[in-house]
Amino acid sequence: MNPAIRDKYTVVIGLEVHAQLSTRSKIFNSDSSLFGSAPNHNVDVISLGHPGTLPKLNKRVVEFAIRMGLACKCDITRLTIFDRKNYFYPDLPKGYQLTQDRAPICKGGFIAIKTKDGERNIPLNRIHMEEDAGKSIHDDHESDSLIDLNRAGTPLIEIVTEPALRSSEEAGAVLSEIRKIVRYLEICDGNMEEGSLRCDANVSIMPKDSTLFGKKVEIKNMNSIKNVQRAIDSEVERQIREVEKGNAIISETRTFDAVTGKTAGMRTKEELNDYRYFPDPDLSPVRISDEWLAAITAQMPPLPNELFEKFISQYHIPDYDAGVLTEAKDVAMYFRSTCEHTKHFKAVSNWVMGPVKSYLNEFGVTADEFPVPPAKLAELIELVEAGQVSYTIAAQRLFPELFKNPNKSALEVARQLNLLQDSNQESLQPIIDEVIKEFPLKVEEFKKGKKGIIAMFMGEVMKRSKGKADPKIANELLTKKLKSL
Repeated sequence: MNPAIRDKYTVVIGLEVHAQLSTRSKIFNSDSSLFGSAPNHNVDVISLGHPGTLPKLNKRVVEFAIRMGLACKCDITRLTIFDRKNYFYPDLPKGYQLTQDRAPICKGGFIAIKTKDGERNIPLNRIHMEEDAGKSIHDDHESDSLIDLNRAGTPLIEIVTEPALRSSEEAGAVLSEIRKIVRYLEICDGNMEEGSLRCDANVSIMPKDSTLFGKKVEIKNMNSIKNVQRAIDSEVERQIREVEKGNAIISETRTFDAVTGKTAGMRTKEELNDYRYFPDPDLSPVRISDEWLAAITAQMPPLPNELFEKFISQYHIPDYDAGVLTEAKDVAMYFRSTCEHTKHFKAVSNWVMGPVKSYLNEFGVTADEFPVPPAKLAELIELVEAGQVSYTIAAQRLFPELFKNPNKSALEVARQLNLLQDSNQESLQPIIDEVIKEFPLKVEEFKKGKKGIIAMFMGEVMKRSKGKADPKIANELLTKKLKSL
């Protein structure tokens, strides 16, 4: 699209993010909420909406919702209720959804994001609790749809932003931050491909000088952060093209096709959805006492933004390192634990971002499952920083050996494999003399001013010492010898 035309409009985006809570049972009954069970296996009379059955609220759901609210600096509603949202859908057995309308558990708050344009706090409207519906399965080759009610009654929180986002980049940043936060809080696994984290985007455009929002279009069925951004960009272009043609934007629900990269209409939306909300008569109001709220607050883990600032201020590592290290909670905790055993914080950062993360990615494990404990990695780093082992030898030979020797220190393994660097000048000098004698032409090049040739000599010294020569000592001896010729 022509940038000049695109620049005539302001994009307005609001997100509705559903996070499936990692409780063992559903929100209003004891059915398992385990993902991947056989269809219609995790159901009972409450999930199926049998007459006469009564829901009972899962306390952990409330605690998880409050955790998210505290993380987002929300106001916690001290007396909250559940409402019935009435609508018909084949995978909604009761004919209504238990949710929160007038008294959501969390109000206000924000999500802090960083983009290329700087830092912003994206305001939230609310976070509320609700039950999920079942799942309709549509096979293109079948005339009927299939219904799986395993998901019916699974606990959700819905995080609703204000229409304050102005680009797909900001939308992606908000979704990334929400996924990071729920994983840090351990209230949701954040796996969008499994439907644990789902996002609907409300998108509209308005002329640059206008303050009146345009008709919003809701986009559903996006299974990755990248696709959320692609869908928003595609929809923005579509709306601009329609407006430029003089056509009105219709308020509707659209789906996104990841293959074509286009949105397509599903159904039109009325100006106001009449869900006939009313308080659920079977569930008592939930009162959040001072003691309960204080107990939940006391159990809050460190959050990614807090750790980001701490890593920079306390460990003096670059912003980039802190961003990479706080991307996942397990990696952040491993880094922090390692720093408790050494003062070489930047070296710890390099090792965790390098060899450690490479191992995690290769074997598909978390840092909690990493076979080298933080204290032992710190021992290895101390050996390298003290010049007892070169980084190359440490990374290529000693590091893998630590996996096989969980009960031995890094120093013991290095000695066992004869990997400790040779800092003895008397043993290094004969090697240096031999290398210089073998390459007289290179010596002449050095004497004529080609100082870079010393790297070739160092390579030969390291090769002949089998990597054990202390590079600093060897370089000093080599330079001194060459200058004396």
